[in-house]
Amino acid sequence: MINDKMGIVIGSDNMTNKLLADLLYPNVTMTIEDCEKKYPERNLKEGAMVTRFAPSPTGRVHMGSLFASFIPEVFARQTDGTFILRIEDTDGKRTIENGIQLILDDLKDYNFQIDENPIDGGEYGPYIQTERLEIYRAFARYLVEIGRAYPCFCSEEELDAMRKEQEEKKERIGYYGKYAKCRNLTYDEVKKHLDNGDKFVLRLKSMGDFNKKIVFKDLIKGTIELPQNDIDHVLIKSDGVPPYAFAHVVDDHLMRVTHVTRDDSYISSVPYHLELWNAFGFKVPKYAHLLPLCIKDGETVRKISKRKDPEAAISFYSERGIPEEAVKLYFATLLNSNFEEWYLQNQDKSYKDFTFTFNKMSKSGPLFDLEKLLNISKNYISKLSKDEVYYNLVKWAKTYDNDFYALITKYEEYTKNILNIEREQRKPRKDYACYSDIKGQIFYMYDELYNDIKYDWGSITDIDEIRKILNLYLEKYYDVSDKDVWFEKIKLLSEELGYAGNMKDYRDNPEHYKGSVADISNVLRVSLTSSQVTPDLYEIMRLLGKERIEKRMEAILEK
Repeated sequence: MINDKMGIVIGSDNMTNKLLADLLYPNVTMTIEDCEKKYPERNLKEGAMVTRFAPSPTGRVHMGSLFASFIPEVFARQTDGTFILRIEDTDGKRTIENGIQLILDDLKDYNFQIDENPIDGGEYGPYIQTERLEIYRAFARYLVEIGRAYPCFCSEEELDAMRKEQEEKKERIGYYGKYAKCRNLTYDEVKKHLDNGDKFVLRLKSMGDFNKKIVFKDLIKGTIELPQNDIDHVLIKSDGVPPYAFAHVVDDHLMRVTHVTRDDSYISSVPYHLELWNAFGFKVPKYAHLLPLCIKDGETVRKISKRKDPEAAISFYSERGIPEEAVKLYFATLLNSNFEEWYLQNQDKSYKDFTFTFNKMSKSGPLFDLEKLLNISKNYISKLSKDEVYYNLVKWAKTYDNDFYALITKYEEYTKNILNIEREQRKPRKDYACYSDIKGQIFYMYDELYNDIKYDWGSITDIDEIRKILNLYLEKYYDVSDKDVWFEKIKLLSEELGYAGNMKDYRDNPEHYKGSVADISNVLRVSLTSSQVTPDLYEIMRLLGKERIEKRMEAILEK
C-alpha cells in the first residue's frame, strides 16, 4: 500500500506527508504537543502583556534600539506582565564575542526590569535562537506532516536565473506559482535528491492569492490592507537554521508573547507572518509597528545612525553623565503625545505612573532632539537631593575623571553642601544638564582647582576701584552669620562708596550714583569665583569661610 503512494504529489495525502516528514527529519522526536506541554499558557492576570525585545548580538545597544526596548518594557511593567530579552543570532556572520552580555549590561545600566533573558534564564527558554534549533525542527516537521511545507532543492544558480527572468519580465520577485519548481515534487523525486546528497531548504506551501487582500489591525497605524502572501518562503535554511519569520512565530507562540512591537519595515511581511500563524492554528499576537527614531540632517529627516551620529551611541550619554532616568523620561515624551503635558502637571511623579497607550503613539517617525533631552535632564537633576546628585557624580567621576573623583570623595560633606546651593527651594536652580557639567561650574569652590584664574569683572573694571571695594569689605563689612545681616552689610558698603544701596533708588536716579549694590556684589562674586554667573553668593561665601575669602581677596589685592 505504501508503494502505491510513492508517486503522489507531496501535500495531497496525509500518509505521504507523514512519510515525507520521516524522510526529511528522521531524528526529530520532539513534537509540537511536547512543546505546548513544556511551555504552557502563563499564569498572569487578565490584561497583562507579555512583550519582548529581540536584538541580534551585533554590538552595544544604541539609542534607536534603546528606544525600541523601552516601549515593550513600559507596557509589560504597567500591566504587571512579563518583559523578555530574546537573542536572534541565526545570522552567525553578524554575531560578535560577548554580544549578548553587552546588550544585557546596557539595558541593566538603564534600569530595565528584564524578567527573562539568556543570562539569568526563565521558564520559557532557551532565549537564544541558536539554542532552540530542536524546537524549530519539531515545528518544521509538523508543517510537513500537515502538507504545508516541502523541501526545495533549487541551486543558487537556478534561483538567480529565476530572479533574472522575473526582472526581465517585470514580474514580482519570489518563489511562487510557476516559479515554485519544487512545490509539486513527488515522494520518489524527493528521496532521489536526498539519496544523491542534494541539500535542501524547507519552504512554506503558501495557500495565498496575491490578487486578494488581507485586512489586519495594527495597534499604532490602525487598519491596514495588503495583498495575501503567495510566496513559498524559506522556513528552514540548508544549514538547519530558520530565518527570522519562522523563528519569531515559533518563539512568540511558545513564550506566550501577547504584543509584538517591532520596526515598521516588517509591515510588508505581515501577510506571510499571519499565514504562518494560521498554518499552525495559533492565536496571533497583537502587532504594533514602530517607525524608527529619526534625526534631522540638514533639510532632510533620516533614521538615526550609529555610524553617522555620535549621539546615537549610548556611550555618548554615559561619558557626559546624562542620567539614564532623564533619557527614559525623554523617551516617554516620544512614546505618547500626551505624556509631556501630564508630566508638567505631575512633577513629583515618574513616567512609570503614567498610563501609556498604543493609540497615542506617533504614526510618523519620532524626531530625536538632543537639546530637548538636555532640558529634561536639567529638570530631572534639579529635583534630586544633594545626596543623590553626589552619589551619581561620584559614580560618573570614578569612570571619567579620576582627579575630580579623588577631590569630591576627599571633601564629601563639603561637596554635598555645594551641590545643595539653591536646591531645596520651590524653584531649584537648573545648572546641570549632565554630571560632566558640574566640575566646570563649581571648580572655584576647591582651592586645588582654583588657579591660573582669569577674572571677568563686568561693569566695574577700574583696578583701583576694585581694590577699594575689596579692602573696605574686608575691613568693615565682612559678615556671613545671617543672610539678611550679610546683605545689609553689602548695602552699607555700596552706599559708603557712592553706589545705590537700593535698586529702586538707582533706577529712579541713576545719575546720582556710581552704580548699584548689584555692581558691588558682582565685584565680590568675581573676586571669589572669577565668574559673574554663579549660584547664591551668600551660600558660596558661607561655605568658603572667612579665611579662604580673605586669602582670595588678598591675592587679588597683591596683584
